[in-house]
Amino acid sequence: MQDHLQQAADHRKGLAITAFGGLTLTVDIPLIRLAESDAWSALAVRSALTFLAAIVAWSFIRFALKRTIPIIPGKAGLLVVTLYGLASITFMLAVYNTSTANLVFILAFNPMFSALLAWWLTGERPLPQTFAAMIVMILGVALIVADGLKAGNLTGDLLALASSLILAGAITASRKARVDMGFAPLFAAIVPSMIGLLMVGGPSGLVVGDPFWLVLNGLVIIPIAFWCLATGPRYVSGPEVAMFYLLETILAPVWVWMIFAEAPTTPGLVGGAIIVVALVSHSLWRLSSHRKAARTLAPRHPV
Repeated sequence: MQDHLQQAADHRKGLAITAFGGLTLTVDIPLIRLAESDAWSALAVRSALTFLAAIVAWSFIRFALKRTIPIIPGKAGLLVVTLYGLASITFMLAVYNTSTANLVFILAFNPMFSALLAWWLTGERPLPQTFAAMIVMILGVALIVADGLKAGNLTGDLLALASSLILAGAITASRKARVDMGFAPLFAAIVPSMIGLLMVGGPSGLVVGDPFWLVLNGLVIIPIAFWCLATGPRYVSGPEVAMFYLLETILAPVWVWMIFAEAPTTPGLVGGAIIVVALVSHSLWRLSSHRKAARTLAPRHPV
């Protein structure tokens, strides 16, 4: 019984951490757009600041709190770092080479990729309820983009698809390793930062219209979001973690509407509501099933 109680507690913890990370990530695209930068400059600055934040946070934990947290935990950590670095590059290039609607729609395939990879690589067969939730979410996303979706640049769409698949691979690898990967995606930022600097010809080639938004994004938003989303797989399944990435599909267009006056359509609002209901319902079902299992195994005292 104790094992089931601990499992339920870990699952609740994982849901809370992952949900917070997913919510934080929803402002990423609006902040990138507010910076008025080109793709490689944004990639270089945002990634460098994320790497700097990772060094500061890790140093504080290591020397002030006297806790030892591995930066790259073994071969699995190296794989996760590589995948997150590649995902950052493909995502940033997709932001600048396709429409936001296309990007978030394609990224919505992340849960399906994660479920299939987890099934294939770890033998973690998704529950029927998880598959059902994913299907409902995909239908909701389809409603969001069905009304007046403009075809994006083919290169950008392919980059978005690559980003979704690579990110699913990183989530699955983290889940399989079952070790602390919280800092892996943060330290992975050094790779896209160096590539971005190389592409613009060094620091003198950076073009950033309003650096404040990239500073906020790189130092605060991305470190918090990716630490949470990289920590989540320790407690919840890969497909569940991937579903919280879908919060960006729902909320990023809302923030864009509020900031840039790009009003969402009625089908978009309906689709977003469907995704939220599916996500919340699935999480509540998982929590309820854990509680029922714990109550079933609890010792019963004779009356």
